[in-house]
Amino acid sequence: MVNFSIEHLNIGETHQPVVIPEMGINHNGSLEAAFEIVDAAYRAGAKILKHQTHIIEDEMSSEAKNVIPGNSEKSIYEVMKECALGEAEERELMQYVQSKGMVYLSTPFSRAAALRLEKFGVSAFKIGSGEMNNYPLIDLISKMQRPMIISTGMNNMESIQRTVEILNRNNCKFALLHTTNLYPTPAKFVRLGAMTKLREFGVPIGLSDHTTNNNACIAAMALGASVVERHFTDTMDRAGNDIVCSMDENELKELLNASNEVFQMRGGEKVALAEEQVTIDFAFATVVSIAEISAGQPFTNDNIWVKRPGTGEIKAIDYEDLIGKKATVDIKADTHISWGMVE
Repeated sequence: MVNFSIEHLNIGETHQPVVIPEMGINHNGSLEAAFEIVDAAYRAGAKILKHQTHIIEDEMSSEAKNVIPGNSEKSIYEVMKECALGEAEERELMQYVQSKGMVYLSTPFSRAAALRLEKFGVSAFKIGSGEMNNYPLIDLISKMQRPMIISTGMNNMESIQRTVEILNRNNCKFALLHTTNLYPTPAKFVRLGAMTKLREFGVPIGLSDHTTNNNACIAAMALGASVVERHFTDTMDRAGNDIVCSMDENELKELLNASNEVFQMRGGEKVALAEEQVTIDFAFATVVSIAEISAGQPFTNDNIWVKRPGTGEIKAIDYEDLIGKKATVDIKADTHISWGMVE
């Protein structure tokens, strides 16, 4: 498995999962609202924040004015035009995010958007599911030699393979995120098995989630996700198409805490810990006499049994080996049997 870094963030299964709160277009085109969302992410403890870079004239043809998304009453053209930040505004936003010590990440939805972000000097790119099979755009961005986090929603393994080939050809470091592009996504459509299938490509995997709580992201981290992403807003009272599947400041705090704890829970071998000895001492059973036994008398089910605590010398696993053997000394009832008492 290939690990890589985006600034100070390490990405890979041997590192704590990276939680990406996605502001996206939840600011509705207001830089002031965007700053408020940044502040909320910072208060929650986020180390990275993701935006969406929309340059409408390069992103869509006029036909987009006739396409209505499933979570909107307006055309996709109108939605994005209303939410897009100009170049100066987005640069100001990036600088504000960075002033908080967070990594600025954005999804370019067009060539012009990718070139804008390259000019800004972003340290990495996030690729949306709709752009994953935009192979000319993938080729262009991967040649910029910055790490890429790529959502793979609505695509199968064959189309992902073609993207992977382009990235490998251009020596680009990347992670693949499973996604279901329904807003919101019902639990039955999350399909974490699809996420683990992405391990076949030998790169860090993760989940870009559109459900309405943290459960899918937490489950994904338990299954080895190196990156989890959810839409984010400072308040659920904001209007916007993505608010329904967004987390707020408190949920982000919970997800960041889960990232730390779940990472500590992952891995390990099925052996007793040295720290468990204090419990083993009282919880395990050892062989104990349940009647008086005279020297030379055989051990039977009627005069020995297994009882707690586990501090005796002969453990329950050896009980059957004692049956039929003889005592070498007189033994009182309720005595832990030791091997010196056995012929």
